[in-house]
Amino acid sequence: MNLVFGILVELDIRQKDYFMFERISIKPDICHGEACIKGTRITVHQIVNMLANGDTINDLINDFPSIDEKDILACLEYSAYLAEEQVTPFESLSK
Repeated sequence: MNLVFGILVELDIRQKDYFMFERISIKPDICHGEACIKGTRITVHQIVNMLANGDTINDLINDFPSIDEKDILACLEYSAYLAEEQVTPFESLSK
């Protein structure tokens, strides 16, 4: 077990992945443990939802002056990492 994003997890991600998310924080006492931009209470899902609904990066920076473009891109990278397909082989049910 290792401390990653402020929680204990079994570390099976590459070292690169850990540093890719250095701008993302997960702490049980902040936003109920949801992933946030480090040092803020702005959740990753809020940023991704706003982008999905047509807001631009500049719109987000104007709405949230405490974040920058790198924070927004980190939210997208984190979301993409979570959405990455994990294939688990299993036996066919029809035999």
